Amino acid sequence: MLPLSFLYGMILWIRNKLFDKNYLKSASFNFPVICVGNLAVGGTGKTPMVEYLLRFLKNDYATATISRGYKRKTKGYGLADENTTALDIGDEPMQFHLKFPDVSVAVGEERLEAIPQLLHDRPGTQVIILDDAFQHRQVTAGLNILLTDYNNLYTRDFILPGGDLRDIKSSAARAQIIVVTKCRRNLEEAERDQIIKELKPSPNQQVFFTEIIYGTPYHLFSKVPSAISHSTDVLLICGIANPKPLKDFLTTQVHTYDMLRYPDHHIFDSGDLAEIKKQFSKIASENKIILTTEKDGVRLKKFENELKELPVFVLPVQHAFMFNQSEAFCNTVTDFIASFKPKEN
Repeated sequence: MLPLSFLYGMILWIRNKLFDKNYLKSASFNFPVICVGNLAVGGTGKTPMVEYLLRFLKNDYATATISRGYKRKTKGYGLADENTTALDIGDEPMQFHLKFPDVSVAVGEERLEAIPQLLHDRPGTQVIILDDAFQHRQVTAGLNILLTDYNNLYTRDFILPGGDLRDIKSSAARAQIIVVTKCRRNLEEAERDQIIKELKPSPNQQVFFTEIIYGTPYHLFSKVPSAISHSTDVLLICGIANPKPLKDFLTTQVHTYDMLRYPDHHIFDSGDLAEIKKQFSKIASENKIILTTEKDGVRLKKFENELKELPVFVLPVQHAFMFNQSEAFCNTVTDFIASFKPKEN
């Protein structure tokens, strides 16, 4: 696959050069725009990072987020309201909408068109977070947050199809913040420093490290929390890009688990529902639950009538900054917003 990777890499390099030389146009806005993205395909923790930003910004700023709305049944720009479903805007935007009802959640394949429409619909908006838009160079964000998985740093990866990269490694230079995600909990400072050395950040780039923290599961429909233990037997319903951290977590936290694995962003149907019920009935235990991710839970909600009698729980996940970096990260983001000065016409 490496010859194909080389060819695709050359195409990406030419495209980036055309943007760098302004032959392809990129627009910026007189407005604080933050982009969360990566160089690889999926699995670096973009959704929990967007949530992290929403969680600490929404109380001080009228905050909005724009996503592509992958695998939704609609096209073009859309703004979530009380009647919106995951089929309208996609699973991840629907997750944002349900968890942060005071945040404006919009979708649009073309961010360049979606941003003005969102500002028209929500004129009081003070900051917009672009979800998974690092490769969409038609818009120049004021602050770029680039994520890379500790277990597969972009410096060690290859361009598709020989690897997981969908952009060339030198594109990382466009980011002001690089976050190494999904680090092992006992990461030592010596290894941290070695990774920073490998990433070779420029003087204007900051590098942060996070680990994945799983919260207490809550019932998909009632939202009532319920802790799991070493006596719990689990049927895991999983349709995410990289389930390994979740599987590693369950290995240490529950008695046993079986997994039904689905493609990323999988839209569940009645056949899947029948299979879930069948596999759950095979678990010979009195202390058994169905456990799923928040993203999968959004797509299972439409089966409330069929699932409401079953113990279906959702496992929340968050980024936790390591080496006491949380305050520094938040300060960098809020300093960008507070110091943003619109250009004079």
